[in-house]
Amino acid sequence: MSTSPTRPRRIAHDVEEFATVDADAPDDLAIDVSRGTSSLPRPDAPRIMVVANQKGGVGKTTTAVNVGAALAQGGLKVMVIDTDPQGNASTALGVDHSEGTVGTYECLVDQFPIIDALQRCPDVPGLWILPATIDLAGAEVGLVASVSRETRMKDALAVFFDRYAVDYVIIDCPPSLGLLTLNALVAAREILIPIQCEYYALEGVTQLLRTINLVKGRINDDLVLSTVLLTMYDGRTNLASQVADEVRRHFERETLQAVIPRSVRVAEAPSYGQSVLSYQYHSVGAQAYVDAAREIAERGVTGH
Repeated sequence: MSTSPTRPRRIAHDVEEFATVDADAPDDLAIDVSRGTSSLPRPDAPRIMVVANQKGGVGKTTTAVNVGAALAQGGLKVMVIDTDPQGNASTALGVDHSEGTVGTYECLVDQFPIIDALQRCPDVPGLWILPATIDLAGAEVGLVASVSRETRMKDALAVFFDRYAVDYVIIDCPPSLGLLTLNALVAAREILIPIQCEYYALEGVTQLLRTINLVKGRINDDLVLSTVLLTMYDGRTNLASQVADEVRRHFERETLQAVIPRSVRVAEAPSYGQSVLSYQYHSVGAQAYVDAAREIAERGVTGH
């Protein structure tokens, strides 16, 4: 039987940022009445989005990190959940995910409260991260014999939302369709699929769509493919335009107008522990993610 890990220091208090219903609420994510102003439209209820694609190297983590940062810089409260054992989203947002750090593994396997594992992004106000450590590589083994193994993340978020409020939860998944991704799909209400503008762009998407339909039919009827984002677009090539046209034919309503270009700044930012918006806000790549986040916020859950 597993024991609870040492409780980490709570995230910083900031009463002025979030007026709370309960004056004794422990931190700045407590459910609030006066939610302040935002340059982006606030959803009526938290939008839980999973960023998934079975194919690796499509800009999945980059998208999760930078869309999350752009939404937060637009005045919204955002939580990024890193479910990839490599911890790349945690690295890119500058939070500790060294061995022994409490994070996604403990919340899924040991049912540790999300609020006690969250870390604040040092560069982006309003952005929190549930980090992933290498321990998460063993989560599938740890969960395989567990009761309700597919709903652990959904249950953890339900407990979190009983007392705390965010506008967006963005879940970054590993490039596989195992229990970690399944937990994310069961917990989410929306799916964001990044598709790179290269050969075999739709490779892996077919199998992901089958899994989505399986989850939707058996476990999570609320799941919607709301967003497709074209990444690694090189406007100098005919191939990129052809791939973009093909994707838009397959996902006419879901594909954003915003397109993420190939960008040196986007590629460099994680090595500095930053989103591209913190690293080079005025770069073409950063502004593309700002446009994508605004479009996501304005379109809402339906994708229309």
